[in-house]
Amino acid sequence: MLKLLTIIGARPQIIKSAAISRAIKNHYAPSIKEVVVHTGQHYDERMSAIFFEELQIPLPDYNLGAGSGKHGEQTARMIAGIETILENEQPDFMIIYGDTNSTLAAAVAASKIHVPVVHIEAGLRSFNKKMPEEINRILSDHVSTYLFPPTQTGLDNLKNEGFRVDNRPPYTIDRPGVFNVGDVMYDNTLFFSKVADKNTDILEKEGLQKKQFLLVTLHRNTNTDDATRLNAIFRALLEIANSGNETLVLPLHPRTAKQMEILLEAELRREISSNPAILLLPPVSYLEMIQLEKYAKLVLTDSGGVQKEAYFLKTPCLILRAETEWVEIVESGAAVLCDADETRILDAYRYFMSNPESSFQTIYGDGSAAEKILNLLLTGAGATT
Repeated sequence: MLKLLTIIGARPQIIKSAAISRAIKNHYAPSIKEVVVHTGQHYDERMSAIFFEELQIPLPDYNLGAGSGKHGEQTARMIAGIETILENEQPDFMIIYGDTNSTLAAAVAASKIHVPVVHIEAGLRSFNKKMPEEINRILSDHVSTYLFPPTQTGLDNLKNEGFRVDNRPPYTIDRPGVFNVGDVMYDNTLFFSKVADKNTDILEKEGLQKKQFLLVTLHRNTNTDDATRLNAIFRALLEIANSGNETLVLPLHPRTAKQMEILLEAELRREISSNPAILLLPPVSYLEMIQLEKYAKLVLTDSGGVQKEAYFLKTPCLILRAETEWVEIVESGAAVLCDADETRILDAYRYFMSNPESSFQTIYGDGSAAEKILNLLLTGAGATT
């Protein structure tokens, strides 16, 4: 039996891992055993634990309880904990997702003791090394034995960095296997959008009508911790709200709620909190977020995951960042890069309100990425570091 050790730690990784766990349970239980390690990078009950139940993910076999802290301190605690678990479990492969400190810690720990690393969502690049995520994803890719970019652009990025895509098994850390099999998040969105419609009533609970509201998510510290950027974004949101056409729904990340109190100009904060067209909510569940994304008229976000989910669900998007790893979404015309620029946000909003039909091409696979990944791991089980 093939043993996989899966590393999760932040909300997006918990969600991504659901596709692999579901595929193992439904199709590979006799041949694959999964051991789940939660680093505890996200420790807020609403931001982490609830997702295990909602996404039908097995409870973690280990929880490192790493918590928050400086990047170096947090990463070091996770490296030490993961290394011990790897030595005890002796897995055939270790699976990492995305680009968090948990991803980097796991990649370092496994590569040092010669456990093959499988990086799901490899090859993404913002080309901005000031972002901690960019450093995490680059370093993780370069110590992986299997790399699974979710798009052709991700594959091209890896080629440009010297990765060969014609290596043959057994794959090694020096001759890795690189495959574009699609995006596990697309697998999940197709599956859970149906589940959400049957099991979630957030629209009814909040009095929202389908395609009559805008969804806003804001959590990146480049936005939340910068007074100039945060105020510019909320000035644009207030102007949209005052247009009188739609309700703005803002599920608030705990950090965003805190920074709004500290950094927003007093008058702007008062107007935001008292405006009947702005609905401020506590963090919502994954299924609730999927339903909000599906039925919003427009999404405004600085989240990479929300950008993609909006695209999967055919909802246009304003990206509140200067760059995006998901360049295909912008190139298709379904999203616009606005950064934290008030004018660009308002111009893009007006554009989509005047041009409601966007192009949504098939660029993230066929919804079976998890099964393809597991098949490749099974057939290439002789991989070494």
